[in-house]
Amino acid sequence: MSAVPRSEKPGKAAKPSGRFRRMLDRLSSSQEDLESEELQEDAQASGCTRISECTDRQIVKVTGTLRTVTLRPRAGVPALEAELFDGTAPLDVVWLGRRSIVGIEPGRKLIASGRIAMSHGRRVLFNPKYELRPFGKE
Repeated sequence: MSAVPRSEKPGKAAKPSGRFRRMLDRLSSSQEDLESEELQEDAQASGCTRISECTDRQIVKVTGTLRTVTLRPRAGVPALEAELFDGTAPLDVVWLGRRSIVGIEPGRKLIASGRIAMSHGRRVLFNPKYELRPFGKE
């Protein structure tokens, strides 16, 4: 006989079982944790790469929510910068030569694709192809 109960397998973390337990876990989690979990599920369902798994010079397709959008000149050229968050890590998305883009605003979900660059220890996606997610899916 084994000391490990049959329902639990060695090496695997025990997941909450039952609706009541899951409800308690959701109630005791912070709003930020719940939003991160929802964003991670959305990224997985859409077949996108998690931002935390992206490496330098890799061509990726990522999705998430825009946290901030700012206009910040780079070398005298206007640049629209946004921080995309998918629940695992932030990604800076930069459109060079643009002062604004209709639909690019904080809280908006989007899918972006392009080549990742590392700048000052942060992941950056310059001039990505992007698709705004409909408001109905938020």
